[in-house]
Amino acid sequence: MDTILNFLSNIPWWGWVLIALALVAIRDIFFQRAHTISHNYPIVGHLRYWLESIGPEMRQYFVANNREELPFNRIERSWIYASAKKENNYEGFGTDRDIYAHQHIFINNAMMPFKIPENHPNHLDKTFLPCAKIMGEFNKRKKPYRPASVINVSAMSFGSLSAKAIESLNKGVKMANAYHNTGEGGLSPYHCNGGDVIFHFGTGYFGVRDKNGKFSMEKLVKLVEDNPFVRAIEVKLSQGAKPGKGGVLPGAKITKEIAEIRHVELGKDVLSPPNHSAFSNVAEMVDFIEDIAKATGLPVGIKAAIGKLDQWEELAEIMKKSGKGPDFITVDGGEGGTGAAPPSFADHVSLPWVYGFSDLYKLFQDHGLTERIVFIGSGKLGFPAKAAMAFAMGADCINVAREAMMSIGCIQAQVCHTNRCPSGVATQSKWLQNGIDPTLKSARLAQYFKTFRKEFIEITHAAGYEHPCQFKMSDVDINVDDHNLSKELSRTYRYEKTPVPFNGMQNLKECVYLGGKPNTT
Repeated sequence: MDTILNFLSNIPWWGWVLIALALVAIRDIFFQRAHTISHNYPIVGHLRYWLESIGPEMRQYFVANNREELPFNRIERSWIYASAKKENNYEGFGTDRDIYAHQHIFINNAMMPFKIPENHPNHLDKTFLPCAKIMGEFNKRKKPYRPASVINVSAMSFGSLSAKAIESLNKGVKMANAYHNTGEGGLSPYHCNGGDVIFHFGTGYFGVRDKNGKFSMEKLVKLVEDNPFVRAIEVKLSQGAKPGKGGVLPGAKITKEIAEIRHVELGKDVLSPPNHSAFSNVAEMVDFIEDIAKATGLPVGIKAAIGKLDQWEELAEIMKKSGKGPDFITVDGGEGGTGAAPPSFADHVSLPWVYGFSDLYKLFQDHGLTERIVFIGSGKLGFPAKAAMAFAMGADCINVAREAMMSIGCIQAQVCHTNRCPSGVATQSKWLQNGIDPTLKSARLAQYFKTFRKEFIEITHAAGYEHPCQFKMSDVDINVDDHNLSKELSRTYRYEKTPVPFNGMQNLKECVYLGGKPNTT
């Protein structure tokens, strides 16, 4: 034994390295069959898998140019980061974007921009930009709601995002006078930091479900009564990342806190089915919406990714005949979103935002319903020029998800579904979350929103308008091929937006308390 110990103690460090490599080689050749490369090329094969694992990071920082990354390129991310930090977000020496590329947006500026009078709200506050429409006004809800910001935080659940991320977002929307959509994971304590909230639920009815997983009106009413900052209810029919697909929340991921917030059993798998159990057809859905609005007094809307239009046609016909239906509709683009999804769904199921929204808006316009609905766009619209296009097409507000995540530190690592988010935004790891300072990050979310609104207002004024709701389809061109085939949006999508009633920013200012809640009287 002493001889063996003496022998081992005399082995140099490089000897131990050779022994370790030999053991790895033996394992690769004789004991593993999962990886052919490692079997055929022991030791060296591991280098290939390691390089593959860091490939996205290598391309992001060393290979890809400023404009070619997806879903958000380096220029887009840098604009958000700089805007959130109140740094210089300008470009020098002209654009490096290929302005002749397919789908490039051109906003037609006026010969003479809109001139801001001295007593104008935007002269006093360059970021003041409320929604021109009021949710629930047409249907005479007891508590109608005018969003005080045209840009707001989209549906992202606690559980998908970390506690500190949700806290940062909610504190940020309070500072920016915007609203925060809860996502379908229920109303958590981290949503309760002073910001306006739209409570959102899907087929799992998390936070408002009974013991059998069915919708509970009693729980919803109590939630609204206990939390007066909940200003509207949104029913999710589908989402851009995976429309028509349910999901499973594994029991291993359900902490005591998540179980209490979502009203589910600790340690037990929870199913979110593709379909709602509270209604089974369009007519029943309209009745469900009206029941919620009557019980809570709040505006009620629906969120969906767009594909087939036959059931939307049925909804429009019911709304026209009955005078009932959703107060707002959130259209999610198929290019979204933050939720993990199989590539077959994320890449191919449901239409991109511009196609889906234009189809849906035309349908409701044909039925004379556009004035009574607040249309919300969601799908990479968190940039002023894209927002101008969305408003020209008929959107009244936009919701941002990934852009909001980036404003509080997301680096587009694209590992949201692994619980290993390096920025602490999309993980439940306490260690990784510790990198988020909600006081700092909330200020950055607020600053991103304020910078966005300021630049959006400036683009609006450059086009000769006072408010983005005045944009028309003819104000925006989009590349189809060369300039001879470039078309105005009205020609591309074959409709004209219904004019939005608008009596000036001063009138909106009188209806919205700048430092608090919108006036619903």
